[in-house]
Amino acid sequence: MKLHSTIFVSALSIAWGVCVFAAEDDFVSPLLGFYEAGVMCAHEGGAVRMAPDTLAGSTHVVEEAPAFVSTGRLVPAVLGIGFGVRSGLDADVGQEGVLMTVTHPPLEGGATQQSFTTVVGSRDFPGVTFYQFDYPYELALGEWTMSATYGAVTLYETTFTVVPPAALPELAGVCGYLDLIG
Repeated sequence: MKLHSTIFVSALSIAWGVCVFAAEDDFVSPLLGFYEAGVMCAHEGGAVRMAPDTLAGSTHVVEEAPAFVSTGRLVPAVLGIGFGVRSGLDADVGQEGVLMTVTHPPLEGGATQQSFTTVVGSRDFPGVTFYQFDYPYELALGEWTMSATYGAVTLYETTFTVVPPAALPELAGVCGYLDLIG
């Protein structure tokens, strides 16, 4: 079975203003004027974009940003749960061609890293890039780090910890997907 990662890149329809909400262990470049990270529920649909450096070989781009159900960094290992970063440069325009690298515990075939290109939005119209658990083999417990770089510049680096659903029962059931545990 192939890995399926989901990304979202879009200009939101409302202006967010400047907000930088980072956990103590997050790295957030001063180039960002907007930053949030957290956990979200699955989002269906969207276009498929080729991503040869992922196990699935593609990612999904959706039109509407899913809301964070938690801004914590603990993620229950439940199908349909996603986690990621909403970010925007401290500028009037975003940046295409940002490399997103996701480092994680070993998955199918021993893979511990995947990467794809994404877009970081602007401070007023941030974009979201997230990883979503779609297949049972993705539910690897441990640290998952998302790092966004443009050339030699790291824009952000955020670590999430995936835990058993019983460790976070309310968050594990918030999206209504708990029965999908593989």
